[in-house]
Amino acid sequence: MMKKELDRIDIKIISALQTDGRMTNVDLADKVGISAPPCLRRVRALEKAGYLTGYHADVDSAKLGFTVTVFAMVGLHSQADKDLQAFEELVRSWPEVRECHMLNGDIDFILKCVSEDLSSFQMFLTQKLTPAPNVANVKTSLTIRQTKKQPGVPL
Repeated sequence: MMKKELDRIDIKIISALQTDGRMTNVDLADKVGISAPPCLRRVRALEKAGYLTGYHADVDSAKLGFTVTVFAMVGLHSQADKDLQAFEELVRSWPEVRECHMLNGDIDFILKCVSEDLSSFQMFLTQKLTPAPNVANVKTSLTIRQTKKQPGVPL
């Protein structure tokens, strides 16, 4: 299933599930205007084709004790493919890093990190990130507040 093969029903299904991934198949079918069996077949086909890659709960990080969010801009000594892949693999092992994006320009990667407090973030920064192999420099920006959080894409 390629993007050009998606019809308006598929787009409606994806859009509805972006908004509420917990809705029942019956509710989803009703929302997109088809019966439940073909709706389920379409959802499974969208999953198999990789359009729907998972389901998760949005959590309140502060209520769970993670009150600090920091963006870390990381520059590497080497941008050889094997070095980039080694850094990405290392980042995947750090639970503090919630997102990692490779960038074009002066910064090689931007990491979205969460921590319980500034002290624990400082420990992550000084004991894991800064001394990591191939890391040349790290610049951090502490978030003040989050104004918008909307996963998915605008359909």
